[in-house]
Amino acid sequence: MSEFRYYRPDAFPPVVKNLLIINVLVFLAQVTFQNSETVHLENLFALHDVRSVYFKPHQLLTHLFMHGSMGHIFFNMFALWMFGQTLENRFGSKRFLIFYLVAGLGAALLHLAVLYFELQPVWELFRSLPADQQAEIVRSPEFKINVETVGASGAIFGCLAAFGYLFPNTMIYVYFLLPLKAKWFVLIYAGLELWLGIRNSAGDNVAHFAHLGGALAGFLLVLFWNKTDRRRFY
Repeated sequence: MSEFRYYRPDAFPPVVKNLLIINVLVFLAQVTFQNSETVHLENLFALHDVRSVYFKPHQLLTHLFMHGSMGHIFFNMFALWMFGQTLENRFGSKRFLIFYLVAGLGAALLHLAVLYFELQPVWELFRSLPADQQAEIVRSPEFKINVETVGASGAIFGCLAAFGYLFPNTMIYVYFLLPLKAKWFVLIYAGLELWLGIRNSAGDNVAHFAHLGGALAGFLLVLFWNKTDRRRFY
């Protein structure tokens, strides 16, 4: 007779735990060097428009480990732990890491595509300036083409989408008070992000389409992985 063993889910599985540690360490580095005249971490690792002089391909992933404020990193890391540990226990560590990075990459690509069209008038105006004026502003942080995007939100929205697909009837307590099934929570949140992204109101510095890109990439990947096992929904 085969021996039955029960494996208790790990509250801090290795990939989630290490992602939490790395994000906190990078944020501490950002705070340490925020006023430095020689070290500019955001220029090197934050995500920039592809036309910016600061854009580098590695930023498609490195921006996931940077954050803009204490509140930003706190809520992102809480959501990463909340949804990520369940997914890592389900997928296994290697597959979860692949999932997390693919979702983050999907977020970056959709965000850059939307940003390219949004900032096209700014780019055309810049190109119409004399060469000496272009040289003056091309590296300026005030130049909209040099806008920085940071945060793990895109990858975390991928985790949220996967959680809603795999565990649609699991209750999520919004603000720890309002109970809502995961499937409805994901759909409502995605709809809100789409509306806010299209609205594009002045002063809104949230990358809504990055969130949607991460959610879409995460959903498609878990749909592909789960295509042969559609019997288990919690």
